[in-house]
Amino acid sequence: MTHINLRDHIGTRLERPVTLAVVGAGARGAAYAELAAQHPDKIKVVAVAEPRDAVRKRFAERHDLAPDLVSPTWQELAARARIADAVLIATLDTEHLAPTEAFADLGYDILLEKPIATTEEETVAIGEAAARTGATIAVCHVMRYTPYTTALREVLPRLGEIVSVEHLEPIGWYHFAHSYVRGNWRREDEASFALLAKACHDIDWLGFVIGRPVEKVSSFGGLSHFRPENKPVGAAARCQSCAVEPSCPYSAQRIYLDGLRRGGTKQYFTRVATENILTEQAVSSALAKGPYGRCVYACDNDVVDHQVVNLAYEGGVTASFTMTAFTPMENRHTKIFGSRGQLTGDGRYLSVFDFLTEQTTIIDTSLDGSSAAEGHAGGDHGLIKAFATALHEGRPELVLSGIAESIAGHRAVFAAERSRCTGTVVTL
Repeated sequence: MTHINLRDHIGTRLERPVTLAVVGAGARGAAYAELAAQHPDKIKVVAVAEPRDAVRKRFAERHDLAPDLVSPTWQELAARARIADAVLIATLDTEHLAPTEAFADLGYDILLEKPIATTEEETVAIGEAAARTGATIAVCHVMRYTPYTTALREVLPRLGEIVSVEHLEPIGWYHFAHSYVRGNWRREDEASFALLAKACHDIDWLGFVIGRPVEKVSSFGGLSHFRPENKPVGAAARCQSCAVEPSCPYSAQRIYLDGLRRGGTKQYFTRVATENILTEQAVSSALAKGPYGRCVYACDNDVVDHQVVNLAYEGGVTASFTMTAFTPMENRHTKIFGSRGQLTGDGRYLSVFDFLTEQTTIIDTSLDGSSAAEGHAGGDHGLIKAFATALHEGRPELVLSGIAESIAGHRAVFAAERSRCTGTVVTL
């Protein structure tokens, strides 16, 4: 089979599905692959690299992969030269640079999970790899691809000139406990700082909405609650054997057993904790032996649990952003203040108030009532559909999160963290 690049067949529709290799079959890689499977006429998963034996085997069986295209390392797939049109890179955040450079050099187009990389230097290096090879690198900034964002951008002209924006990322108390206290993103030296891991989406999205480059950034925040000194008297090292567990809102037993027994949003986190095995025994074993059964006040976490960022954009537009653990699991909240009106949004509904008519228009952007946590309110599906269609039909304009725009947003995030750590205003 002759493999294609988006840049080489603009405007030309393929007569076959785009082929996709997956590097990293964890929660995000598996979820994106499942969404790709919903568009068999446009895209087909043909290979995987995943170090965990059981996870790799399940993934290969699910997607009916040829044995010679199933590998424990991305290096083995790369050694096969070009085996697909595109590659999804969903490795750990700290391991993005090497496979991205390798597959770009081999001629692949790339779908890269966010963050691009965990340092500014590596982020820029990935941009340089795209420029050197001509590879299309689409970053998984799924917030750009939601029906909500599409509708919001369509009504922006009704606000006149954007003057300022107020934006909240309510991470959710049990999501934060799972990912940023017990989980893979709990430590800066093993992953990245929390603003990059969780909210590079949001800083990118603000730039997408405002449409101007960031000029100055300031930021404040810290780790206030999930600390050893806040451990309740009598609390144990693990929730399974803890006398105060019934009264703790961060109980691992409650989170993961609820996910197992009741489904809903918590089931995603249960799947991560049990490596996708939804049984009572698997949950019990994870609680007893794995990292997700630990007391939130007895972990080795060091990332912030709350942070505010102030951004000044070209032309004088300002934005304030808050990221916090201490919320329900809900959609992001945004207010956009314009010269002719105000927009208030909650991830599903848009409320537009017109200063001239003094009338409010309510827009429901969701046809099925999906929540932010369910595929990021349609963003996951929108991303995969856009990437697949862009390659399949030769339509690069469908890739809304190209590498240049994504790097600009990441640089604002790195600047914000420098500001938080140094107590200074950072000029980009």
